[in-house]
Formats: sequence, structure tokens, C-alpha cells
Amino acid sequence: MSSMAGVTTDTDLVNNELDPREVFSFSLDDFQLEAIDSLNQGHSVVVSAPTGSGKTLIGEYAIYRAIAHHQKIFYTTPLKALSNQKLRDFKDQFGAENVGLMTGDVTINREASIIVMTTEIFRNMLYAETKESNDPLSQVEAVVLDECHYMNDSQRGTVWEESIIHCPSFVQLVALSATIANADQLTAWIERVHGPTDLIISDLRPVPLDFKFCSAKGLHPLLNAKGTTLHPNCKVWRAPKGNKRKRGSSKPPQPQAPRISFVIANMAENNMLPSIYFIFSRRGCDLAVKNLSNYCLVSSSEQNLIRDNLNRFSKANAEAIRDGIHVDALLRGIAAHHAGVLPAWKELIEKLFQDGLVKVVFATETLSAGINMPARSTVISTLSKRSDNGHRQLLSSEFLQMAGRAGRRGLDNQGYVVTVQSRFEGAREAGHLALSSSEPLVSHFTPSYGMVLNLLQRYDLSKSRELVERSFGRFLASLDLIEEEELLSQLKLQLTQLEGLVGDIAWTDFEEYEKCRGRLREERRLLRILQKQAAETLANELTLALQFASVGTLVSLKVPQLQGRVTPAVLFEKIKGPGQFPLLVCLTAQNLWVLVPCNSVVSLYAELSCLDVSSCQAPRLTRVGELSHGDVKSSQLAVAIDVMAQRHDMTTPQYDLASEVRSQLQLVKAVEGELEQLPAHRWGDRKKLKKHRRRMEALEDEIRERQQLLYDKSNQHWETFLSLLEILRHFGCLNDLEITEIGRTVGCLRGDNELWLGLVLMSGHLDELHPADLAAVFEAISTEVNRPDLWSGYSAPSKAEEALNELSYIRRELLRIQVRFNVVVPVWWESELMGLVAAWSRGASWKDLINNTSLDEGDVVRIIRRTVDLLSQIPYCEAVSQQLRNNARLALKSINRFPVCEAEDILKAISDEQNSCNPATERFN
Repeated sequence: MSSMAGVTTDTDLVNNELDPREVFSFSLDDFQLEAIDSLNQGHSVVVSAPTGSGKTLIGEYAIYRAIAHHQKIFYTTPLKALSNQKLRDFKDQFGAENVGLMTGDVTINREASIIVMTTEIFRNMLYAETKESNDPLSQVEAVVLDECHYMNDSQRGTVWEESIIHCPSFVQLVALSATIANADQLTAWIERVHGPTDLIISDLRPVPLDFKFCSAKGLHPLLNAKGTTLHPNCKVWRAPKGNKRKRGSSKPPQPQAPRISFVIANMAENNMLPSIYFIFSRRGCDLAVKNLSNYCLVSSSEQNLIRDNLNRFSKANAEAIRDGIHVDALLRGIAAHHAGVLPAWKELIEKLFQDGLVKVVFATETLSAGINMPARSTVISTLSKRSDNGHRQLLSSEFLQMAGRAGRRGLDNQGYVVTVQSRFEGAREAGHLALSSSEPLVSHFTPSYGMVLNLLQRYDLSKSRELVERSFGRFLASLDLIEEEELLSQLKLQLTQLEGLVGDIAWTDFEEYEKCRGRLREERRLLRILQKQAAETLANELTLALQFASVGTLVSLKVPQLQGRVTPAVLFEKIKGPGQFPLLVCLTAQNLWVLVPCNSVVSLYAELSCLDVSSCQAPRLTRVGELSHGDVKSSQLAVAIDVMAQRHDMTTPQYDLASEVRSQLQLVKAVEGELEQLPAHRWGDRKKLKKHRRRMEALEDEIRERQQLLYDKSNQHWETFLSLLEILRHFGCLNDLEITEIGRTVGCLRGDNELWLGLVLMSGHLDELHPADLAAVFEAISTEVNRPDLWSGYSAPSKAEEALNELSYIRRELLRIQVRFNVVVPVWWESELMGLVAAWSRGASWKDLINNTSLDEGDVVRIIRRTVDLLSQIPYCEAVSQQLRNNARLALKSINRFPVCEAEDILKAISDEQNSCNPATERFN
């Protein structure tokens, strides 16, 4: 989308605001007009719209408006490459004198009305301590946060949150985001922490997308005409019937994936070029270029234009030319674009693609992140990708971001998104992603050492806490808290109801009662054992005695037929039994006749007078245990038995009179009495109460766990902040809450672990290092390359290696303290590439450098740029020696040369402004 060029004057103001009709020479979409109206009301805006829908125009209007108001505007981007692209575009659109650039090591035209920067630079600016007379934001009307959905980035998302939290409320925020599921939550959060903010949502795509699916049979429509489900002709692959696996193979048959050349040929035939072809590996992109060695996608006139551009580029950037395969491919309209390619070469590809001269770019997904390279179609080669946790399916937001590159506004009536059959994914998976909605933004806010120091340098602890707790994560947690608190209320209500059922019963009383019951059970068990032992001993004695007992002798019986009770009786008759001992016919006090064996007698009262039984007639009993009711005559005898039983306690078996049994029986009665005295004895249904109590315990545990979870969600960032604060105290950066000189030095640094960098700089071990050795050590402490095949043909300089080894004790101590406080912040230690950086600092050619490492060119640039970034910060560190500052400046000049430094047009601007020599001429031998 183009805008009317030229500088806007005050005559463009309508009611003190800029009329968009005077700025843009075409009709604006409704959502664009709505956003502009919000800006003119003084509100910040969140614009959530599909890629390519025209969000950038809103940022452009904010620029025109700021210029008309004689104010400044900051335009932030997530990528340095995107910042450079915006710089070039804005120079053409607004005039070079109105546009500046700020990066970690470069400042161009800082007094310009439009300053382009990465979001990290803006965040750092907000943390920097400034005087009121020199506040870089004092004349800033608005800040454009381009690609604001980068908040979802797990590593860098915190930068956007910090920028929004700390941006002054008088500055309007223009947050431009791809479609996100929770744009309303993002807007509500910004309104809470920053000020009035309006949400502008658009689902409209100026160029509609047509989803295609490419199998080995060709291109097919993926979705039906309504775009609601799979197209009926788009068949889901199934293994053919009767298809047998190869002998010895356990793998099922897989679909045939079409060749890249087949996909491109079909797209060219259907006039679907130019295209961005996404492949999720650098090697895959380069291999795809090689596989199209027989294809030419441009006309002879287009080829001549490419050749002219390539010749001009070669004269200016000879070292940035890729090998012959890629040059030849470029002349045929084919290129690869990924992080392993030099930035300058990527910029050439981007320009040629924008000019319509490159027809197919094989790119990794990083190309989908904001770089202005609209295409007629995009191809997504596979629907899964490798991650830190293995292979996973693409997220819908990742898929939609890549798909959104298709369709050029003003050039195409239709954009095409082509998904390709792979061995593992097909039409079903493609259709699912094409029909899915985007994921919500989540918070990746992360307190750091620098954040702690910078906040405490400007605010007290309570204000610092307030700022930390303004994070998007805390805001989202507060929304979750509502549901969690409702659930907690329900759980507490259940607990209260159970407590009502239990009444005022103390659980400690219940526990005491249960213990006493357990003790009683045990004592009763011991009593039964003693009774059994005594009964066995007594049984032998009684059996012998019964052979001599007279008829009429009083006895006590214990048989099941008499309900197991000890029953007083009289011996009426002895009859022959089956063994050597007789059977006994007895009459009980209940006037029952019973036939029992001798061992059923538990007491024999030989000392008592025998009863006269002659007046009675016993019935005929034949079976042991047989009972028979007595008559009137026997009832008189039964009465006599009962009288004697009451007089002489004939219900206690004789074995209970043994001393051990009697002692144990007394103990049992004592415990029974103790149990009856406990409060819980009167509770009634104790089993039910116990069940209630267990449920209450479960509820109490769940409530406690949920409350802890809520606390952790609400306070995790502040707890991390306090842990970092304690570590900073340990290393002398803070005296209580007062920032020390060491702390001010650490606070002005930016990196993955500012404390580690600061401790290294202030250790003194680097002060006397040669600039090349210093650059080597700085690379080792500021970067990590996680590549198993990493190697470098340059050995580490001995002085640099010695200095790095001297720093090991600092690293060990820092890691130990971080573990103690449960803080995980990387402490980089990468010595493998020290020799490579030192060689570059000493003047090695780029070609030699790349020939002596396994890394791609883009990786080497990125690593050295990290070193450049750290070196550029040294002059601003308070507690660093002057010698180290001087050496850092020399080291910076020696390594910040093409192709590490910016493109030539930027380098020229730097040179003119700073009036300094080209660093490429400053080399050490």
C-alpha cells in the first residue's frame, strides 16, 4: 500500500487533526478510519487484522500526524532487518531528513521526527536514567509497536510487555498485530496499565485467499466453495486395499509426496507465481534451490534486470555474494532466504522479489515475521516442525502468519495458499489448520537483573512491585482468579456445610476416641487369648473331675445351643459317650434338658451341696447338643438351680477366675469405662461422622492447594524479583535497597545475564587484553551456539583463553547462588568460537572466516553482532577502567565491518554523522 509522499504542513489539519483524505490518495477501509478516529481522540489503539490487510497505513497516519503536530514518533519493529527496511521505506516516503535510526551500536539522525528502532532499544530507553532536560520521549507523540503479536515469543515477548508498562501515559501507543484470539484482553490490559485504548478488529482480507492442496496427482481445491470444510474432491489419502508391507518392514505404507519441481511447475502453469515456499530447515531451502537447477522462471528481459542488480550489488558488497549455485539460481528467478544467509544478500533477494524479478523464494518461517515481501501465493511444505521438545504440529497462528503472505493488494485479485502432501500429513491436517482460528497471546514477562536495578534506581520497593505486577501475565491471572475464586467459594461452602453436620466436634477428640477404641479392641483380643488358654487347661481338669462327680452336682455350661452364654445347670445323668468320657444329661436354670460332652462344662461346684433330682424324669436325648423343654416337676428343680446360681455367681466360667484372666478382664473394663467418658462416645453414628471428616480433610487439602496455586500465579513475578534482588545483594550490587557503583554498572548493561557480564567487566581480568583478545572473550561470555557439529579452524588466543579461565570462579559462584535462590538465568561460556572472532578482529577476510567454521554465514554475523552489541555498551559502564573502555572501542571498530555491520547506505550515514573512519581500515596484525 502506498501513501502520498511529501512533508505534511499545518494546512493539512482539520479541527487540529490531520484529515486522512488529504494524506492518502485512495479510499480507506472502515477499520483504518476507525483507528484514525481513535488516534485523533487521543486514545491508544490495538489493531488486530490479517497480514496484508493494511495495518501499516495506521502507523503511517500516526507518522503524518506527528509531523503535522511538530512532534516526534518512534516506530518499533521486532527485527533489525525490518528496522532497516522501514528506514529505507520511510526515507523514500517522508524524506531522509525526517527519518532516523537507533540500534544498540548505531544512531542516525537522532533529532529526526521519525525514529525507527527495535522494540528492545525502546525498552532500554525507557529504563535508562535521563534528566528532564534531555528526556528522549519528551517530544514523542506516539510509539508504533509493529508486529505486536511478538509478545507470544517465549524468549523476547517480555520486551513488549515491559515497553507498554513503562511507556509514559502521554505517549499514544499504536499496537499493530496479526489476528489474535484475545485482542480484547490485550486491549483491556493496555488500558489498565497505560491509558484509554480502543480495540480495532478487522477480519477483512483485501485479497481473498484460495486454499489449495498439492498431491502427487496435482493441485486441488482444499476447501469447499463456502470455505467451511474439506472440498469433496480433496481425498484423504488411505493405504490401498491389499497393500502388503515389504518383507521385514514394520512400517505401514505412506503417501507419495510430490517433488518440489512438480509443485512449482503446477503453480507456474496456473499463474500462481511469485511465491514464497516455506521449508522449515536451512538445508532444505538450499537443497530446493539446487533441485530446480533446470528451471528458469523469468524472461530474458527480467534476467537482464536481475543481472544488472547483481552486478551493482557485487561491486558494493563483493564478500556478500553467495556461491555460484545461488547466483545462477537467482538469475533464473529462484532464491533461498533464511537465517544462515548474509543480511546483505537477503536484502538483495527481498528487493528483487518486491520488484517481481524473483519468482520463487524458498524460506524458513522467519520470513513470515514482518518483512515486506508480499507474494501471489505461499506454499507450506509440511504441517509439522522440529522444536526443542521434538516434532510437533504447526500452531494455527504460525500457519495463518505464513498463509497471510499470499495476495498482493493492488496487484492480485486472489491469493493462493498451497499445502503439500507429505509422508505424515495430508488434506485432513491441512484443512484443520486452514479452518482454525488463531491462538491467544500469552505472557512471557520475565524479571531480570537489569530490570531489578533499573526499577530500584528510580522507584522504591512498593512502586517497583506495583510496576512488576502490571504485567500481562498478572492481568490474565487476575481474569483466571475470578473463576478460581468462584470455585474456591464453592469448595468452602461445601466445607462449611460439612462442618455444620459435624457440629462442634473437635477432630482431635475424634482421633483420641479412635485411638481408645483401637486400644480396647487390642485388650479384648488379649483377653480372649488368655481365656482360651485358661479354658484349655481347665477343660482337662474338669473332664477328669466329672467322671467322679455325683448326680445332682451343680455345674456351669457353655454350648452354642444355649446362645453361647454361661448357663447354670445340674448334672442329672451320665450316659456312655462315643469316647472314653461320658455324655452328660443336664437340666438348666431355664428348665431345659440338654445333652453335652464333658468339655462343655466350664465350672464344677463340688463344694456346694448336691440337689435332689430323684423326683424328675429326664427325657430321652440321643444327640449331643439336643435340647428338650422340662415339665412341671423339673421346673421346681430349675428354680432351685436358679436360686443357687444367684447366690454363688454361677455365670462366670471358672477359667475367668484365673489370675491372668481376671487382671486382663479388669483392664478391659477400665478401658471401656475410659471410652465411655470420652466426648465422642455420645456422637451417635460415628462411622458417618468419620466419612464426613475425611471429606472435610480432602476439601481442606484442595482449598489449600488452590490457594497456593492462586498465590503463585499472582506473585510469581514478584517472587522472582525478590530472588534476583537477594542475588544482587550477595554480589554487592545493592546495599539494602541502595544501588552501589557495581549495581549501576550492571544496571546499564543489556544481555541475557547482565550480572554475569558486569561481574566479568569489573573483575579486572580483561583490562590489559589486546582488543582482538577482548572481542574473543566477549563472544565467549555473551553467546551460545547449540550446534552438535560446531567447529572452528581458528584456535583460541592464549591470552584470551587464560583470561576466560580466570573468570571461571565467578561463573561457578554465580551459578551456585542462582541455584540457591531457584533462579534460572543463562551464564554463557562458549570458547569454541573465540579464535574465529579474534581472527576477524585481526583482519581476516570474510571468505577465510567462513571456510574455517561449520557455521553458516548468517550465524557468524549474528554471533559477531552480539559481541558488537556488548562492546558498544562498555563506554557507558561506570565501574569499568578507562583502559578497558579504550580497548573496547578499538575492538568494536575492528569487528564491526562489512558484512557484520549494516548495509552500505546505513554505514555511509553513520560515517557522515560521526565523522569517523571506516572500521574496516582499522585492523590489527
